[in-house]
Amino acid sequence: MSNADGSSTSVNVSTSPAMPGLSTVGHGVRLDWAHGRFHWISRALVGIAALSMAVNLWMPIWRIDLMAPQYPEGLFLQIYHDRFAGDIDKINGLNHYIGMATIHNEMFPEFKIMRYAFYLLVGWGLLAALIGRRGAVLSWLFGLAAFTIWAVWDMYAWGYKYGHDLDPRAAIKVEGMAYQPPLIGHKQLLNFDAWSTPDVGGWVLFVAIAIAVITYFVELRRGGLSGAKH
Repeated sequence: MSNADGSSTSVNVSTSPAMPGLSTVGHGVRLDWAHGRFHWISRALVGIAALSMAVNLWMPIWRIDLMAPQYPEGLFLQIYHDRFAGDIDKINGLNHYIGMATIHNEMFPEFKIMRYAFYLLVGWGLLAALIGRRGAVLSWLFGLAAFTIWAVWDMYAWGYKYGHDLDPRAAIKVEGMAYQPPLIGHKQLLNFDAWSTPDVGGWVLFVAIAIAVITYFVELRRGGLSGAKH
């Protein structure tokens, strides 16, 4: 390029490919998704988030509450990592009249492996915090996402089968009626109001995931801004 005085100025344009995991988001800020180390506070937060998930090994993860005029105190079903709990006998008695299957632990084979899933997630998160690199934490976040998607789908599939596979010999039959419980939130089932919500373990799990995700993106932004200064 020639200047007004006839002198020339050379401009070097790099054609080398970007490093894997590195992207430019504007204003010269380059975000490295996989490299770079976490601040010790962020590593501690990731470790605490991972360790808190162990609560699900002894606290209920999910619950379904049923309210009806004949049960003013309500009925509830709690789902732990390895069993059902709550007013199971009363719910089974009601379900018998409308042809629904009996609730028992053996109907949910995932109970046998769920504890190992939590062992893996907790250990994976603690290892990621110990390594302290973005790539390690990101891999753990992908693992958490995969587990959450699987758990939601598995619960939906179980509820669908439970609410649609009805005994044709049931004493009470309502044409076109299915009794699939809500995946989350409220649903009217005959004269029952059904509520499906996280229990203690579920809330801890969601908060832990939120802390881990926020911490990762704070570190990602911090690393990108730091890199832009050089």
